[in-house]
Amino acid sequence: MTLRPALKPQRHPAVKVNSRPGPRPNRRPARRQAVKRHRRGTDRRPRFAIAVTAAFLALLYLPIGVVVLFSFNSQKSLTVFKDFSLRWYSAFLKDDVLIGSLAMSLRVSLVAMAGSLILGVALALGLVRCRSRLGSLAGLVMLVPLITPEIVTGVAAMLLFKGFGITLSTGTVMLAEITFSISYVTVILRSRIAALNPEVEEAAMDLGATRWQALRLVTLPALLPSILASAVLVFALVFDDFVLAYFTTGVDPQPLSVRIYSAIRFGVQPTINAVGTLMLAGSIGLIALALAIPRLFGRRGGLDLLSGK
Repeated sequence: MTLRPALKPQRHPAVKVNSRPGPRPNRRPARRQAVKRHRRGTDRRPRFAIAVTAAFLALLYLPIGVVVLFSFNSQKSLTVFKDFSLRWYSAFLKDDVLIGSLAMSLRVSLVAMAGSLILGVALALGLVRCRSRLGSLAGLVMLVPLITPEIVTGVAAMLLFKGFGITLSTGTVMLAEITFSISYVTVILRSRIAALNPEVEEAAMDLGATRWQALRLVTLPALLPSILASAVLVFALVFDDFVLAYFTTGVDPQPLSVRIYSAIRFGVQPTINAVGTLMLAGSIGLIALALAIPRLFGRRGGLDLLSGK
């Protein structure tokens, strides 16, 4: 009897299981396309907004451009421009009435600038240093002239002077302009004073300085850029002001803005175009100087002027 060899069990080859996940679908192209679509949406120019802005700027500045252009017209015509000439600027310099009004506007602007600076600096210091409820209430009251319509302020000033029996003159214009300008100086300087470190002034007093000496030698020099900027801004605002000057001025002399209004009621003369161009150039220069003064002192300029920084 022959023995057969035992059959060995067949081993099936082990199935190798790949524990690593398969390749993931590449989603980067889809993301890139989404980003591109988003950028295309954000890069689209708002045509309607651009058209409205262009129309607004055209309505605002085209009349001013026409006044400037015809101030150099060689003819008296206000509709036909022929040649460039300085004829009407020369006529303005020879007009004693307009020169007198210009001199009055400069005097009023200088006096209003000086008076509003003195009172505005003192008021800003008091509002910042006063911690009571009365100080907070006074700070809110100082904002009222900024939001009150100027015609209301002009009528109120005229009624006040009439009520006390004061004759309208150059002095009444100066008083009204000073009262109107104090709020601008206070708002500009108040935030700047609040940003100052009070320990510097206290250190000066610890070294033997009196409170007045610390204010004069420490605080005011730190406020000098804001003071100069607010002074130039107030000068430009008062020089161009018409509503308040119209209600508080006397018969003669009149501020330049009121004189121009009185002249154009009988027809616009080319000389008025020259005067308006000079006033526009002066106002732009003063406001640019007011915005540039903080940068000259190593501080941030531009629109930060309004915050006193």
